[in-house]
Amino acid sequence: MLRKSIVLGAVAIFLSLAVTAFADGHVHALTADNFNDMLGSKPTLVEFYAPWCGHCKIYAQLGEAYASKKDKVLIAKADVDTHRDLGTRFAIRGYPTIKWFPKGIEQIPEDYSGERDLESLSRFVEEKTGARGVAKKVVSHVQVLTDRDFEDKVHREWTAKGKSVLVEFYAPWCGHCKNLAPTYEKLAADFVNDKDVIVAKVDATVEKAVAQKYGVSGYPTLKFFAASNAAPQEYSGGRSEQELINYINKHAGTARAPGGKLLASAGRIPTLDSIASQFAALASTTTTTLDKKKGLLQDGLKKANEMLATNKNAKHYVRVFEKTQESPDFIANESARLAKIIQSGTMTPAKLDEFSIRHNIISAFVPPQAEKADDDELERDEL
Repeated sequence: MLRKSIVLGAVAIFLSLAVTAFADGHVHALTADNFNDMLGSKPTLVEFYAPWCGHCKIYAQLGEAYASKKDKVLIAKADVDTHRDLGTRFAIRGYPTIKWFPKGIEQIPEDYSGERDLESLSRFVEEKTGARGVAKKVVSHVQVLTDRDFEDKVHREWTAKGKSVLVEFYAPWCGHCKNLAPTYEKLAADFVNDKDVIVAKVDATVEKAVAQKYGVSGYPTLKFFAASNAAPQEYSGGRSEQELINYINKHAGTARAPGGKLLASAGRIPTLDSIASQFAALASTTTTTLDKKKGLLQDGLKKANEMLATNKNAKHYVRVFEKTQESPDFIANESARLAKIIQSGTMTPAKLDEFSIRHNIISAFVPPQAEKADDDELERDEL
């Protein structure tokens, strides 16, 4: 029994160290305890950083690019806010500081002074080791605009046809722009299925005419061009993914959440929801109640049909009103079926949107307690 406990304890320690060593994907996490051991056997590029600093976000991609070359080079990082002795040891004065350590810890490290983009870092490591990283191709959903095509795309092709456009005016050398870049890419990916929302960017140091026209004097500058084709509105809010999504949802009439999923409000029509909630509140099975339910279903069906020409989601309400008149169990069965399909995770993003909207709509017909149980089931599956 004692031996078993010792073995289990050793396994736990090993797993703990493994998690620490690879705390950021393929980037090795260094501490005062493992620093010498990890750096002694092979050349290593180390990023010294502090968690609260907007440090080099591209570093994780560099670690992934060199994951298959770990026999030749290590990509590592050290949190010197936590492990301050390492910061003192290597005279770290600013964050992030990147140093190149040749094989053998006794050698003096070389400061990296190049650009902090993936291409420059990869080139530096390749020059030092001869090992070429295999960078994962990143698909960008951010539209790139220039002086030549800005007006045609933003005003004639997009806003004139009912699309809303968020444009970032940036400078390649700007630190705030570099910090925003990964969030901005996520934002564009979040709205990729919303065909009426465009996330775009302009290099204001190159495309000077359009930057001057729209009064860009600092970087990054974000401007929102509404579908109404009115004058652009400058964005002055926070720069987190959630804050940017909230802004677009408010001004473009969308209902997105971080990660690209739809909010529970997506697809809902307030007028029809009012009828649905009245129906859900009628719990008894007396003749009077059943007559009221029948009347609500007929009224809802009539109003939903009247909206078919102006609201594409009215058709989902029509189906619920019709099917519920045919079968009283339809709402409960369909709600459970849709939840199961969403949980399966096997759909394309477009199909996920469609089924999420259908689930949102039928949820309006579900009594509050039953709806909460359904939501809890979805949350457990996501966890």
